[in-house]
Amino acid sequence: MASKSELVVEVKSPADKMWAALRDSTELFPKIFPEQYKSIETVEGDGKSAGTVRLLKYTEGVPMLTFAKEKVELADDENKVVSYSVVDGELVNLYKNFKVTLKVSPAKDAEAGAVVNWAVVFDKASEQVPDPDAIKETAAKTFHDLDDYLLKN
Repeated sequence: MASKSELVVEVKSPADKMWAALRDSTELFPKIFPEQYKSIETVEGDGKSAGTVRLLKYTEGVPMLTFAKEKVELADDENKVVSYSVVDGELVNLYKNFKVTLKVSPAKDAEAGAVVNWAVVFDKASEQVPDPDAIKETAAKTFHDLDDYLLKN
C-alpha cells in the first residue's frame, strides 16, 4: 500500500522565479549545490517535458545515494506542477515506487513570495525501510537555499 509524505515551504521569491529555477535545475543545481550534486544530465527527451529522463549524480556528502535516474511523468508550466518517478539508483532498492510531485503557487499575499508544495508517494520494498524523512528534510533545505540564491541573483 502506498504511503505519502508532504512538505510545504514558504519562500520569499516570486512564484514565477522559483518555478523557472526549479525547471532549470538540470543546469542550476550542480552550480548552486556543488556539495550535493556532481552532475545532472538529460539522458532522454528535451530535459523538461513528460518522458524526459534525467541522471542525477550525487557527491560523497549525500548519505546512501550515489545516483538516481528520474523520469518526468507530468510537466505543466501553466499550473507550475511537475512530477517524476525514480526509475533507477539506490532508491529503487528501498522503495518499489517513489513518485515526487512539486507545485509552486503564489503566496496568498502576492508580495510575500510563493509556496512550494512537495509530496512523495512511495511503497517501501520491506518493513525495515525507513520513511523518506531524510529526503524530505533535504528537499526543504534545497527550497530554502534556492530561495536565498534567487533573492541574491
